[in-house]
Amino acid sequence: MRKLWAHSTLRFVPEEQKPLPNTIRGWRKLALWPIAFLVRAWCGSLRMEISDGDRQVLEGVDRPMAFVLWHNRLFVSAEIFRRFRGRRLCGLVSASRDGAWLAAFYSLMGMESVRGSSSRFGREAAARLVDALKSGLDVGVTPDGPRGPCYDFKEGALIVARRAHAPMLLFGAEFASAWRLGSWDGFYVPRPFSIVRVRCERIEPEDLDDRGTAASVLGMRLRAMNPDRLE
Repeated sequence: MRKLWAHSTLRFVPEEQKPLPNTIRGWRKLALWPIAFLVRAWCGSLRMEISDGDRQVLEGVDRPMAFVLWHNRLFVSAEIFRRFRGRRLCGLVSASRDGAWLAAFYSLMGMESVRGSSSRFGREAAARLVDALKSGLDVGVTPDGPRGPCYDFKEGALIVARRAHAPMLLFGAEFASAWRLGSWDGFYVPRPFSIVRVRCERIEPEDLDDRGTAASVLGMRLRAMNPDRLE
């Protein structure tokens, strides 16, 4: 899920000359079915703990929101949405070959994808996420993705939320028992049947206007909601 905030100089490129994102089709996509089934069953075994107040925030579907979470909490994101949110979710995925596999996997998990990154299709991806919000979809953004630094809140999510004038939903997950991978973000994989403590905070559009401090303030709030301790 992936950077979307490229600020390079724009130049016109005819549509027929623009490269297309890599895609996965046919037997390759079918090969992902067993993995998707395993992940669904794995996440379905998790015990979610959430306060009544946070549940109310998460279940509020009066408006589409920009769903913001750290990259290392992605494993549980689709399951949280399935249990509590009840809306369609659209995530930003790299236009690379690796991103093609992730986009295909997302589709099997019931999620939609917008393809793009900071180096390819960045502005187009941001515009598509804004369009998705305006059409009624929630969008998911990892402000420290796709390569970090870990817990560094970059401004991509702010740009999308501001342009769509949409609320932002900060998401937190604390794991009682989990494996932590050796990736750049220390990716969390909760153990089956373990407890995940879910936290949420809704940020209204008017609270995102301060371009000087919004990113740093939101980064501090999101870090506080996602402690790295394990029992």
